[in-house]
Amino acid sequence: MAQRRLLLAIMALAAVAAATGFEFHEATVDAIQLGFSNGSLTSTALVRYYLDQITRLNPLLHAVIEVNPDALAQAARADGERATGRRCGPLHGVPVLLKDNIATRDRLNTTAGSFALLGSVVPRDAGVAARLRAAGAVILGKASLTEWSAYRPAPNGWSARGGQTLNPYVRSFTPCGSSSGSAVAAAANMAAVTLGTETDGSILCPASLNSVVGIKPTVGLTSRAGVVPISPRQDSVGPICRTVSDAVHVLDAIVGYDALDAEATGAASKYIPNGGYGQFLRMDGFKGKRIGIPNGFFTQEIFEKKQLRAYQKHIQLMRKHGAMVIENIDIAKNLTEVQDVLFSKEHIAMIAEFKLSLNAYLSDLLYSPVRSLADVIAFNKAHPVEERLKDFGQPYFIEAEKTNGIGPVEKASIQHLNKLSADGLEKLMRMHQLDAIVTPNDNGRVFFAVSGMPAITVPAGYDSQGVPFGTCFGGLKGYEPRLIEMAYAYEQATKVRMMPGFKM
Repeated sequence: MAQRRLLLAIMALAAVAAATGFEFHEATVDAIQLGFSNGSLTSTALVRYYLDQITRLNPLLHAVIEVNPDALAQAARADGERATGRRCGPLHGVPVLLKDNIATRDRLNTTAGSFALLGSVVPRDAGVAARLRAAGAVILGKASLTEWSAYRPAPNGWSARGGQTLNPYVRSFTPCGSSSGSAVAAAANMAAVTLGTETDGSILCPASLNSVVGIKPTVGLTSRAGVVPISPRQDSVGPICRTVSDAVHVLDAIVGYDALDAEATGAASKYIPNGGYGQFLRMDGFKGKRIGIPNGFFTQEIFEKKQLRAYQKHIQLMRKHGAMVIENIDIAKNLTEVQDVLFSKEHIAMIAEFKLSLNAYLSDLLYSPVRSLADVIAFNKAHPVEERLKDFGQPYFIEAEKTNGIGPVEKASIQHLNKLSADGLEKLMRMHQLDAIVTPNDNGRVFFAVSGMPAITVPAGYDSQGVPFGTCFGGLKGYEPRLIEMAYAYEQATKVRMMPGFKM
């Protein structure tokens, strides 16, 4: 019954679109800008559409934690600027939904999904939010997430403030990853474009399993200033959108140096190409590329036959479109063993990094009910029902609170991670002169995470239950241009994305 009501609501919205001459559903950034130019669309109408979508769908999907009370005013301002000939680029007047760990200095909260930060006041916009405003984007609201970006062991997509986010394709299946609200909102047309964050899989996984495009940039390519942190070594902010071109438009808007994240953004700024990333949206993006398919990822033990057939077909398609595909190569002699070591060493370093970086973030707030990790732990103990403490606990918080900075143990773990990366994926890519490795979904995430490397996931198909899966292109630091070329060529050659059906 709920599914039927949703489909009727979508048909009603389609009728409204037909009456205005603009097709709102699945609208791309390029289509939106064309609508602005030819007069068939205004930012105000676009924001109203997405607010209506949120009103209709959010009670079912719980993808949006809060809408911006000033979104319509921002849209009206964009319409006014357009009428006077002022435009700031592809995102001018376009509504953007931000993950609820990305600070905005406005009437929206920034809480990482926790009641502990409700009412806190940030000193300024996050670096990426400031860049979006400068690009003329409308801040539509905040997306739900796994609370504290999954640094509490809650189910994927659950937070105390947002409830349980659901996968719009198969609602009983996981939405995956802490940026699940952003991915679900993009997939279900509850926003034009969205932003997520990743520490280890939190963009790649929800993008893959919700049939959208996710870009995890090279660490430092986008500022983390004003983002509720986990690990400065690994945290990255990136777009989650319905198409590669939309994601690239967002990426272009948010990259760049930020004095408040100077070390990382300063180091990564050298990777930003003159003329931006849009120039790499090429139909012939596979031509001349060398692509590696590591052993241990596309296996019968992990995937059903339908998925494997789709992946095999798509690998052949890469060859057909001009790529040299090199199969049967090893990132490590024992993939499972190396992944286990990576996760173990990552955890040792990350709990110490989390305490240091979270305490620094909290101390910078103009007002906050909590000022330290210890305060957050105490808050959860004082609010066990709201924070479901009995169900999920807070073991990583407690473990992190016992740490005392980056000492010999943590330094040794970080050195071990760096060596495993240098002797593993980095060595493999240089040895075979690869432009990318291709893996399913987010299955290669830890290799990209610990090395600060970029990756892009693109919809690849749907399994026998209707659950989406994706193909991930990953590369060395600064490889975004060539990854975008391949991701765009792949998307255009396959065109598998379908709108969600909200199946139970």
